[in-house]
Amino acid sequence: MDVLILGFIVLQFFTCATCYPNGAPASACVDMMPKHGAVQPQPSPAPYTILPSSTGFQTGKPITVIIKGPDYRGVLLEARSGSDTKAIGTWQTPPANTKFLACAGNPQGAITHANTNIKNSNTIYTWIPPAAATNVYFMATVAQQRTVYWLNVKSANLTQGSGGGTQLNVSDSAETQKAVTSFILALLFIALLANLQYLVE
Repeated sequence: MDVLILGFIVLQFFTCATCYPNGAPASACVDMMPKHGAVQPQPSPAPYTILPSSTGFQTGKPITVIIKGPDYRGVLLEARSGSDTKAIGTWQTPPANTKFLACAGNPQGAITHANTNIKNSNTIYTWIPPAAATNVYFMATVAQQRTVYWLNVKSANLTQGSGGGTQLNVSDSAETQKAVTSFILALLFIALLANLQYLVE
């Protein structure tokens, strides 16, 4: 009995030794496997959706990204282009409970978890597009816990030169609202002048 207990403890030790509660290893950059021992990814469709702030991108203009779905604890997030498995672009300051992971020779080439604290749809990642890229998309491995994770969660493709993030959309919206307000004020002024002319007559 003692031998069985000892064996169980040793097994647990080696299993935990293959976990990465403080972030994915660099060896996961290409296949995005979290290296949780013999644990395999979930075969069911992922309950997560990667939502970029824009359907397009421009070189050097930030794109924000969220992972929408249930709370999660582990993550590996990269931007890729076409069929290439190399991470591209540069991530900005990681949000709370996450950190940079050096991929493809880039110290800020990917984002991974820094601990097993909860991340959710309020966790916002920011990515800077590189100078030369086409058919860009975001790819992630998302883990609810060590034994429950989804591999190759993919966003829709982003088109180069057709947008640049929510800042542009917000700016456009503000300009439109300003133009409408100016037009309404001009109409009110014309109506006021017409009424004054009628009173004078």
